[in-house]
Amino acid sequence: MPELSVIVPTYNERANLVALTTQLDAALVDIDYEIVIVDDDSPDGTSALARTLAQQNRRVRVIQRIGRRGLSSATVEGMLSTSSPYLAVIDGDLQHDETKLPEMLRTVKRDNLDLVIGSRHIEGGSMGDFAKHRRALSQFGRRLSSLVCRADVSDPMSGFFVLSRSYVHEVAHSLSSTGFKILLDLIASSRRPVRFAEVGYTFRNRLHGTSKLDILVGLEYLQLLLDKAIGGWMPVSYLIFSMVGTIGLVANVLLIYAVQSFLPVSFTMAQAIGSVLVIGLNFLLNNQLTFRSARLKGWRAVQGFIVFYIACGVGLAFNLMAAKGFRDYGLPWYWASSVGVFIGSVWNYWVTSVLIWQIRRRRTSRIIQQAYAPNPALAKAAASTQA
Repeated sequence: MPELSVIVPTYNERANLVALTTQLDAALVDIDYEIVIVDDDSPDGTSALARTLAQQNRRVRVIQRIGRRGLSSATVEGMLSTSSPYLAVIDGDLQHDETKLPEMLRTVKRDNLDLVIGSRHIEGGSMGDFAKHRRALSQFGRRLSSLVCRADVSDPMSGFFVLSRSYVHEVAHSLSSTGFKILLDLIASSRRPVRFAEVGYTFRNRLHGTSKLDILVGLEYLQLLLDKAIGGWMPVSYLIFSMVGTIGLVANVLLIYAVQSFLPVSFTMAQAIGSVLVIGLNFLLNNQLTFRSARLKGWRAVQGFIVFYIACGVGLAFNLMAAKGFRDYGLPWYWASSVGVFIGSVWNYWVTSVLIWQIRRRRTSRIIQQAYAPNPALAKAAASTQA
C-alpha cells in the first residue's frame, strides 16, 4: 500500500498529463506513492492517454467517470478509491508546485495534522502573474469564505493540499461536493477545529489548455457557501430554482404588460403568451445555473427542452386556472399573474428536477456508495480463484 495517493481531477487536460506525471515522479522520488487520475470523460481524450500512462507506469491509476461531472465530486471519489494513509490533491494543469509535496507530507505526519494547505497568500507564496481582476476576485472569495470557514486559512480557495485519510472519513458524509472549491468544503464540513498548517508556493501560469474559471464557476462557489450556511436543511438547487423563477416572474409580468398594451387580446391570452415564453427562458437558466452539474448538452438538451415544455404544461394549466380565478375574483392582474406563476413553479421544480435533470438529494453519501460499490467482475474473479 502506498503511503501517499496523489489525486488529480481532470477535464480536458490531455496536453498536460505527460509533464505532470513526469514532474510528480521527480518530486516524490523518495516517497512510496501513487497517482490517481480522475477524469470526467474529457472529449479531448484525457482518460485514454491516462490509461496509456498507467500501462507504462505502475504508479498511475485511472478513474473515468461517465455521467458525473465536477471537480469536487471527482476529488472525493478519487480519495475514497484509495487506501493510502495520506492523500494529496493537485490540479492537472501544472499550475501547482509539486516540489512542495514532500514538505507538506512531512508536516502533516510530524505534527499530526488534519491537512496542510499550499497557500499563495503567506510568506513564500505568490499569485504569480495573475491578472489584477483575478486577484480581486480571489480576495473577494476569501472574504466570503470566512462566513462559513471554521479555520483562519489564508487561502481557502486553494486546490493544492495534503490531508490524512482519517480526516477525509471524518467529514465525508457532510461534504456538499459542489463546484470547484473542495478545500473550503472539507474545512467547513468539520464539526471541530481543524488542525492545519500552510506552506507557501508560487502559482504558475497555465501552458496548455484553457482555464475552467468563468462566471458559472463563481456561481457554484456561492452555491457552496449557501449550502454550508443553511446547514443542508434545504436543497440549494431549490433556492436557485426560486431565483430563476423570480426572474421568470418579472419577465412574465413585463410580457403581459407589453402584450396587453400593444395587442387586442384578453388577459388570459396575454398570460398564456407570457407563460410560454418564460418557460423557455426558465429552461435555459435552470440548465446553466440550477442544475449545472447535470446540465444537458447537444441532442439531450433538445430532448430536455421538449420534455420541459410538456412537463410544464400541467404547471401552466395550474398557472392559468389560478391566475384567471384570482383575476375574476377582482385581484389586480399583476397579483393574479404572480399567484399563477408561483403555483406553477412549485409543480415545475418537483417534476423537472427529477424527470429532466434526474436530481435527487445527491450529497456525498451517494458518491461514497459509488466509490465503495462492489465490482461484480472482481467478485467473480475472486470467487473463481478461491474455487
